[in-house]
Amino acid sequence: MDTPRKLAAILAADIVGYSRLMGLDEAGTAKALREHRAAIDPILTGHGGRIFKTMGDGVLVEFPSIVAAVESALAVQKLMVERNADVPGDRRMLFRVGINLGDVLIEGDDVLGDGVNVAARLEGLAEPGGICISDDAYRQVRGKLDAAFEDAGEQQLKNITRPVRVYRAHFNGAAKSTPTLPLPSKPSIAVLPFQNMSGDPEQEYFADGMVEEILTALSRIPWLFVIARNSSFTYKGRATNVKQIARDLGVIYVLEGSVRKAGNRIRITAQLIDAINDAHLWSDRFDGSLDDIFELQDNVASSVAGVIEPTLQRAEYRRSIQRPTDDLTAYDLFLQARFAHTASAREGTMHALELARRAIDRDPNYGSALALASASCCSIYLSVWTDDLEATRNQGIDFARRALRVTSDDPYVLGSAALALGLFEEDIAMAIALADRSLQLNPSFARGWYLSGTLRLWAGQYDLAIEHIETSIRLNPRESRRNAYATIGMGHFFARRGEKAAEMLGLSLQENSEWPPTLRFMASCLAHMGRLKEAQEIVKRLRAITPTVIPTAKHWRIREDREFFLAGLRLAADDTT
Repeated sequence: MDTPRKLAAILAADIVGYSRLMGLDEAGTAKALREHRAAIDPILTGHGGRIFKTMGDGVLVEFPSIVAAVESALAVQKLMVERNADVPGDRRMLFRVGINLGDVLIEGDDVLGDGVNVAARLEGLAEPGGICISDDAYRQVRGKLDAAFEDAGEQQLKNITRPVRVYRAHFNGAAKSTPTLPLPSKPSIAVLPFQNMSGDPEQEYFADGMVEEILTALSRIPWLFVIARNSSFTYKGRATNVKQIARDLGVIYVLEGSVRKAGNRIRITAQLIDAINDAHLWSDRFDGSLDDIFELQDNVASSVAGVIEPTLQRAEYRRSIQRPTDDLTAYDLFLQARFAHTASAREGTMHALELARRAIDRDPNYGSALALASASCCSIYLSVWTDDLEATRNQGIDFARRALRVTSDDPYVLGSAALALGLFEEDIAMAIALADRSLQLNPSFARGWYLSGTLRLWAGQYDLAIEHIETSIRLNPRESRRNAYATIGMGHFFARRGEKAAEMLGLSLQENSEWPPTLRFMASCLAHMGRLKEAQEIVKRLRAITPTVIPTAKHWRIREDREFFLAGLRLAADDTT
């Protein structure tokens, strides 16, 4: 007998950072979850929902109609806002919800199939306190609920063969309010990811690399405020409402376009839009061969700059651009390495280092590849992804010094080398000077501001470190802030502002509950604040992740502050049973 099938509305929900909350207070978290479920379950069942599976902090619910499913999710999230109102930020229990309308299999009381899997994947895309629904669900609910729906574009969901268009649902008939970013005092621009028109998904990295080179070229213009790549690329694969994107990022101008690569030929199309006045300022098409790729990039960047500031002399602009390499294979390897470095954690970093080394083998004077190799060594060293830390340290220093010898005025090279030399060597002042030089060359270098803040944190300049990290956030407003929040929290910790430090470290842990440096600082901070039991719970969580609870911490240059950090951590660790 065939397994019965039917069309069903499926809701999947779980709690953000549940493991972290359990690590902080196991009994209290379990009690809070029971109380929340006692308030939430009647809402689900009251809308006709049938809870067919629970998984610790997660739940799967079947509804007779998609309208009922979305309506109940909106009610649940509204209730959780009220229940969390008086709860400290790092202790709030926030739900993510995914909803799909799809074909499912019925096996007894269980529900299986892609209809359920899509709902579960959508839940993973939702923001803390948010709701994501599929396009099939959206078509059934639009116009029927007092809610707003934001088009998040097509998303490739894990283990789902076809892309799914996703919508974010918000209660009270309005999208989630976010503070409007003030416009900078100088012309501001975001460069959106160009469409890959080659018909080959494997060429995606090439299209992205073209955009990054154009973005980097624009960033060299001192009078232009340029949004960082990581923020503008959050719109990749999504329907683009240019005016909304400009409001989200706090810019006037938006550049969008496409790249087509066929054999040895390249075509770039681009258009510049004044999003504030809803005016189309410029568009053009650039054709050439792979041999002309760098000239094509320059033509796009200088044309855009010329529209924004007519007085800019293109010849002067082009003189400021230093060609990265003349070896197109090395350039292609570097683009792949840069893509791998940002695509994942350990595997991506290891692959990025391998690709960067291959690029360096072809062109030993390729400064950007040398800088990327040094940055990869820093990540491997700090994350202890190798059994030979000393060899990684020596490689990082070598790559950084070689990069500086061949390229003295590239912000990316200077910033990456500064981080490596600041981490691996004693002369922190020299590393800071390199970071400052990178920001003089490119005031819109968001990563440079973050690296400068990190170096100043290591050097003991805590308030200036926080200021520089906050500048990086403004230039990169859509990027995950877990690292920025952690660094700001560390700055407040060393400045002996415990409450503020715990708040910022807690925000970081909400996004990444298993990063050892943040856990160490949170444990030390709580111990110094007299919250020893909570500190002990953090150390228990840390021990489950890494055997190294007490680090050497040599990169923290102020001895008194380093000992303050280690003393709090030892207190939490020694009293842990």
